[in-house]
Amino acid sequence: MNYIEYIFKVSPLQPGTEILIAELGYAGFESFVETEEGVTAYIQKEEWNQNILDDIHILNSEEFKIEYTFSEIEQINWNSEWEKNFDPIEVDGKCTVRAPFHPNKNFEYEIVIEPKMSFGTGHHETTFMMLQFILENAFKGKTVLDMGCGTAVLAILAEMRGASKLDAIDIDKWCFENSLENIQRNQCNNISVFLGDASLLDGKKYDVIIANINRNILLNDMEAYRNCLDKGGELYLSGFYNEDLPIIKEACNNLGFTFVENKEKNKWVAAKFKI
Repeated sequence: MNYIEYIFKVSPLQPGTEILIAELGYAGFESFVETEEGVTAYIQKEEWNQNILDDIHILNSEEFKIEYTFSEIEQINWNSEWEKNFDPIEVDGKCTVRAPFHPNKNFEYEIVIEPKMSFGTGHHETTFMMLQFILENAFKGKTVLDMGCGTAVLAILAEMRGASKLDAIDIDKWCFENSLENIQRNQCNNISVFLGDASLLDGKKYDVIIANINRNILLNDMEAYRNCLDKGGELYLSGFYNEDLPIIKEACNNLGFTFVENKEKNKWVAAKFKI
């Protein structure tokens, strides 16, 4: 699967970069790498069109100067690019996410992740907060869905926390293949990985759903999540900014969910709901 890569130079860098990433996420861009000059963004070629940036309002703002170039890229050795810049992360003193080439630090939960063209190392605020939620809540014996699994890092931690049966789903073939590798690398036995979207959820039932995607996809798939959750089930959502939380709450409330709490990190939000 080929991608279209956009390299943006943003001035002033903040909050310009944050706003740009949020708007690009709404437009369908799925992966972002922040740089010293701005951000590099990726979208699957099949999801791209020449007018993809027409609704990116910040590009027309007089408050920011944004320049960009774009090009098509083939499957690249994302591991080698990632190794150049990746450091292990630590979550609340309990969990570390590291690469195979990093030393073992003897945390209670140690996840070894080596992504390809997929993202989910824990560095992004949304992944970090979802890892926190998994550490703080009970997963023992529960059935779990990791929707938009990326590297499967969230499903892996959920199994380490005692989840009994887990499904990990992603629409991206890179993510599907990388999730399989990371599951094997972390010796997980209870995770099944599927290539596809929310249409795969028909007839499924879970105790917990984790979805770290973006606002538009979350809103579009919310009813499918509702239909999959057993009574008393928990829904963890992330991939959106704090200004989007009221919209997410309203959509959840309309489907019978009750808001429990949320986390915020650099304007990104993760939220917990119950049914």
